[in-house]
This record gives sequence, C-alpha cells and structure tokens, in this order.
Amino acid sequence: MKVLVTGAAGFVGYHLCRRLIREGMVVVGLDNLNDYYSVNLKYTRLDHLGIKIENLETLGALTQSQVFNNFSFIKCDLCDESRIMHLFEEQKFDVVINLAAQAGVRYSLENPHAYTASNIEGFLNILEGCRQNPVSHLIFASSSSVYGMNSEMPFDTDHRTDQPVSLYAATKKANELIAHTYAHLYGIPCTGLRFFTVYGALGRPDMAYFKFANLIMQGESIDVYNDGKMGRDFTYIDDIVESLVRLIPKPAIRTKTIPYQIFNIGNGNPVSLMDFITILERLLGKKSHKNMLPMQAGDVEKTWANVDQLYEYIDYRPKVNLEEGLSHFVQWYVEYYGLNQEKLTNEQQVLITH
Repeated sequence: MKVLVTGAAGFVGYHLCRRLIREGMVVVGLDNLNDYYSVNLKYTRLDHLGIKIENLETLGALTQSQVFNNFSFIKCDLCDESRIMHLFEEQKFDVVINLAAQAGVRYSLENPHAYTASNIEGFLNILEGCRQNPVSHLIFASSSSVYGMNSEMPFDTDHRTDQPVSLYAATKKANELIAHTYAHLYGIPCTGLRFFTVYGALGRPDMAYFKFANLIMQGESIDVYNDGKMGRDFTYIDDIVESLVRLIPKPAIRTKTIPYQIFNIGNGNPVSLMDFITILERLLGKKSHKNMLPMQAGDVEKTWANVDQLYEYIDYRPKVNLEEGLSHFVQWYVEYYGLNQEKLTNEQQVLITH
C-alpha cells in the first residue's frame, strides 16, 4: 500500500509515518517546513525518519526527493497546485492522509491569510489530486474547534458546528463541507477526524503543555486563561496513531449515497487545566507562578469528545491516561533539551521513566 501523508514533519504526521513504515507500507511524506514554530524540531522529526537535515533546504523537483527505506520526503507547499498534481499523477497513491494545515487558534487572529491559503486552497488541491487520480480512502484532519459556541457536552458529531469562534475553526469546518461535496460529486471515500488536544513527545511547542514546560523550567510565569476554569480532552499521540492505522482500511462504503463520514478522535475524558498543571509541575519537579487571565478571543472553555462512534467502528479505545502520557513527554523533554538529570529528584526520575 502506498500512502501520502501531508504534514509529515508535523507532530501527528511524524508519529504516523513512523508507524506506517513499521507496518510495511510505502510512505511518501510531504511538508513545507514553515517556521510557525521551531523548524529545528521538524528537522529532528525528519532525522528520526532517516531524512538528512543538511539536504532539506536544497530539495527542488520531485525527482530530488529524499528516500530512506520505504519512506520518501518531499518539501512542497500544498498551495503549489502544479507540483501537487504532478505528485498524484506520478505516485498513484492508494490512501491519502491530509494532516498538513496552518495550526493555532490564536495565531489565526494575527495572520488570517495563512489559514485560507493552507487550510482551504491547499486542501482543495489534495481533493483535486484524489479526484483526478482515484484513491481508496482520503482521511483528513478536522478539529474539535468546529464545535465553537456549542455548549452541549460531550461534543457529538450530530451537534451544531455552524458557530465557529475563530478563523482556524471556520477553515476546518470548510474542509468538512468541501470534502462532503467531493464525496458526493466524485465518489471519493472521505473520512474527517475532529482531533481533540493531542499531546506527547516531539509535540508542538505552541501547545499549552509544551509552553508550560518551557516556562516552568525557565522559572517564568505561565498564563492561565479564564482564571483556570478550562477543561481539555487530552489525547496521547500513540492512541491517535493507533486509531488512524485501524481506520485506513475502513473507508466510508462507496455503495452509500455519499461515501463520507466524520468522527471525533479524542480520549473522551476531559481534565481541568489546573489538574493538568499540577501533574506537569510534579513531573518536572518545579512549581509554577500563574498569571490568572480572562478568556482569550477565539478560545472555548471546555472540550469533551463523545468518541463512541469511532471506537466502535475501529474496535479500539484510548489506553494512555494523562499522567502516563505526560510522563512520556517529560522524559523526552528532559533528554531533548539536555536538562541535568542530577537536578531531578529520585521521585521525579521514577515518574518520568515508568
């Protein structure tokens, strides 16, 4: 099976590529390596996949892509229509997993055009590639943010999603609508996944758990919005990847009127922000000073996924609780940034290594 993974140097994309390679699939990874957050972290992920960092900035035509084992990497922007079409025509993918997007709710308030370009124009190019070169399954990343002003908990895929509170959320809802249209018009089997707060090793530095770890270790204050009255459905990366792998061979049935389906993908167990901070502080062995602030524009107070539909469909439920998942993250964090293990307490070392 040949699989295209867009956003391959991103957090979820990297972990998924590693797993697909181990499963024996031929994987083509694509990423534009933008500088929304540290490019060095993206280089690290690609290095773990066998792609040489020193050559990345000189990649040109598709024929110059780097290949390692069953993984090849192409530096390309989704908005480059001609290259995307060439890639689809040349590779003839069986499955496409679109994880590339301009992420970040708060950044969408500052740079809206980056979101319409990557998340809408870029996604349209992926859909056109699938239309002109049929695939057995297109899986694409949506977001829990599409629930917007919905206050009914837990979030269910039948709930209203027509009241987004950020441009990022609006572009993700647009992805769902455009994919539905292509499934209806051209019979492309499409599965959309509304991701809920994914975390883990080699994660995104703009996410709260990563930012908090940085600030706590530097002895700086952390900003806690809505006076700490926030809740998130934290989902560990390994559970996300396992779910994705199980979903690949289960596209929406073509015999349906429209081969389209949408699922929540999360843990199904929301945790308060203050409890999350307490666990992180204990694992890092340091207390934080908290700046209690009001709710930020574009944010939501709580996320909570009803995940029954997906996990009955793939016969899998998340297994990693927040304490275990954060301990894996802290272990990686300490190693990656070269923090002095001697400064960690014995209790903390036990927590982050088990």
